[in-house]
Amino acid sequence: MVSCRLVSTVLVPCAALILSSVVPSANADANSLNDNLGPREISVGESSRADARGGKAATLNPAGLVLSRALVFEGSFGHRTGDGANAVGVSACDSTNAAPGCFYYRYFKAAPEIDTMSFSRRSHEVGYVVAKRLSPNISLGATTRYFDYNTDMTGEETTSGFSFDMGAIVTLQSFNIALVGYNLWGDDSAQYPMGLGTGISTRLMSSLSMSADAVWNLDTPDGESSGRYGGGLEYFVQTANRANGYPLRGGVVYDSALKGTYVTGGLGFASVKMGLDVGLRKQVKGGDELMVLASLRIFGPRMAPKAKRRRLRGF
Repeated sequence: MVSCRLVSTVLVPCAALILSSVVPSANADANSLNDNLGPREISVGESSRADARGGKAATLNPAGLVLSRALVFEGSFGHRTGDGANAVGVSACDSTNAAPGCFYYRYFKAAPEIDTMSFSRRSHEVGYVVAKRLSPNISLGATTRYFDYNTDMTGEETTSGFSFDMGAIVTLQSFNIALVGYNLWGDDSAQYPMGLGTGISTRLMSSLSMSADAVWNLDTPDGESSGRYGGGLEYFVQTANRANGYPLRGGVVYDSALKGTYVTGGLGFASVKMGLDVGLRKQVKGGDELMVLASLRIFGPRMAPKAKRRRLRGF
């Protein structure tokens, strides 16, 4: 049954959110807010909401789709120890035209064990992302998804239906600041809780970027604290002919509900035609979870951002 969730629940002062995002808190329970991350965002401490280009727009922030003008096809696979989870995702994102959009599909399956009892959780998800650059400094985006979630976990129900995200990115000089609402309206599901995310990113130099994010699960029972905070760095090593590059990534994540700490890292290869990325997240306090992911990106035509082209033309 569809329940309209009040947007006012997530109207927290933006300044306070940004300050909180730079402090190293995953949700106590696995769900779509952390199950669907890819290798690039996991590698840098589950951050990049303020720089969610390409397929990351479908995962982190729909407004990030218009940060670049490119056609990108991406496929990913990940495995998580502890609950034996497998995650598969594919996306096709095109921001080269007047109406940027991104189609995606995700499959997730896990077999958690609680008190020697085995359970299962499985979800199929298909969605579409749209975004619009309102000005050179402000971008908005929205995600519409249909999900089918099956579970035999105690306290969870098998559900299916629609849910919707909305996101924004504001550019202030060399900084991008993001605010995202997840599952703001739609069908109730334990796997798709209402959430709030924020983030900040900046390029410290041409080859070094930094990002820090926070995400809160707003559907926890009895108002329990459930925040996940993280950040990281990416250093891009470029070959002499500047045709290829090797991104090196590292970060840290803190889960306030689990009192858990994770270290993250990854590396990749990027060329004009393709990108290959591998990332991992290892829990070093509060548990021993290990998540490993890999993705392959195929690039189509890429164009200079509109704002840059206009400046070159003198507009």
